[in-house]
Amino acid sequence: MRTTNACSTDVQSIMGNQMQTLLLKKEEVRKLISMKEVIGTVEEAYKAFSSKRVMQPGYIGMHLPPPRGEIDFKLGYYMNNEVISMKASSGGFPDNPRLYGVPSGMGTVLLFDARTCALICVMDGSLLTGLRTGASGAVSVKVLARKNAKTIASIGTGQQARMQIRAIREVMDIGSIHAWSRTADTLVSYKADIEREFGIPVILANSAKEAVEQADILITTTRGKGPVVQSDWVRPGTHIIAIGTDQQGKQELQPDIFRNAKIVNDSLEQCCEKGETWHPLNEQIITRNDIHGEIGEILLSKKPGRENDEEITIFDSTGMAIQDNTASAKIYQNALDNKVGTFFEFIE
Repeated sequence: MRTTNACSTDVQSIMGNQMQTLLLKKEEVRKLISMKEVIGTVEEAYKAFSSKRVMQPGYIGMHLPPPRGEIDFKLGYYMNNEVISMKASSGGFPDNPRLYGVPSGMGTVLLFDARTCALICVMDGSLLTGLRTGASGAVSVKVLARKNAKTIASIGTGQQARMQIRAIREVMDIGSIHAWSRTADTLVSYKADIEREFGIPVILANSAKEAVEQADILITTTRGKGPVVQSDWVRPGTHIIAIGTDQQGKQELQPDIFRNAKIVNDSLEQCCEKGETWHPLNEQIITRNDIHGEIGEILLSKKPGRENDEEITIFDSTGMAIQDNTASAKIYQNALDNKVGTFFEFIE
């Protein structure tokens, strides 16, 4: 397998007769895209999905025998950029670092030129899911949060909770964060990390209820198997970003919260099947007619976003392959523009 540095190759040679594949490692990916750019790619993804410019089959997930975890595959094609993306994401492999010297969770993205189905890029995908998921919350804030929102409540204080703050601060000024976690150590480290990185004061709540009651914007990023947030804790005017429920068996919100809320999905079909929206549907608290629509429809001005300061809005984010597609395609293009990465001849 012959390799060349990206500095010696341009777009035309990649798409020409001597097709080469670009390899991007984790640290290269980290430097190739900003959170502001990711937010732009996620907005584009939502608009594309709601404009029927996307082919996106249901994702495949495999749970491996214990103590191993799971691996998921997401595949998407975007007609505008003529790129097919496939992302493999694994997680829950606790013995990996000790026994094999690799992380407990990993990700890999393959990009194909949809005109030929030739492989044009292999990139580390371990950062991609976190970046585009964080950006999804920020996009929802732009159209569903009150304009005078200042206070965030974070239920869950792991890596995605941090990523949500990194993204949301790009679209609004955050006054303070009220945080709660079941794990005291992660709560303390979250406070230290956020205050050091952004200078935003973090108040450690004694309970989930105490945090939620302060929220203009409520972010839930737990792996909850039952409701963590009760309906009577949520104030009028709150915007809820529900991140943690992306498959059957997970739950973060008491279903009754949906009864009088404006419900917005990333994908209507996906959220009704395995998102937070499934729970109130299953309990017949709402019907599909009660769902306001997809966030892409709001971004396309087909449907209104927030209409007054009293309504409770819920953004149910299950994550979609098209988000991986647009974000990874931008990383790829930035790599070409900045001559980053290593080319190899996969097809000779």
